[in-house]
Amino acid sequence: MQNSIIEQTVTFVKERLKHAESGHDWWHIERVWNNTKLLLETESADRTVCELTALLHDIADSKFHDGDEQLGPRIAGEFLTGIGVDNDIVEHVQHIILHMSFKASFGEVTFHSKELEVVQDADRLDAIGAIGIARAFNYGGYKNREIYNPHIPVDEHLTKESYKNTQAPTINHFYEKLLLLRDKMNTASGKRIADSRHHFMELFLQQFYGEWNGER
Repeated sequence: MQNSIIEQTVTFVKERLKHAESGHDWWHIERVWNNTKLLLETESADRTVCELTALLHDIADSKFHDGDEQLGPRIAGEFLTGIGVDNDIVEHVQHIILHMSFKASFGEVTFHSKELEVVQDADRLDAIGAIGIARAFNYGGYKNREIYNPHIPVDEHLTKESYKNTQAPTINHFYEKLLLLRDKMNTASGKRIADSRHHFMELFLQQFYGEWNGER
């Protein structure tokens, strides 16, 4: 039964995201799904909830839907209910989708579960390291943002609204989000994997600034 539900969800997500921006497309979903399964090798959590959430977490990312944070959980819930998933699982998946994003961390945390910890870590792992760097610049290009501007300082005290509305260069995003994620990991496995990816980003930035300043 679980395999059938997962297979139906994969088909639904692939179709739904076939025209998505390439940092938030099916391949992102597949990587987060794989990260989730990797973390579940050492973390104790409900596999069905974790896998369904990993597959559906970006089904309608609010930044591509006029900031509507309720749309994704609603679409996920309607789909899962339609294929006969138990209501308690549906509601759990919806709660995680609503509360797992980085921007959600700016507000009061009103929901928590071990399953959220696992999928949140899996998603954050895809935002750092080599792929995280690629995704950051891809999205910056998609939004026509500068790569770097030394005259635009990093905003070290972002609010949820300022984070959502920022137009800052992509390099600033490293300091406003990506380099913060290692210390926000929930699970021991997530922290271990994040450490090497974090170090890779630090090396990238050293090289970047050296080339920018004509020193390398």
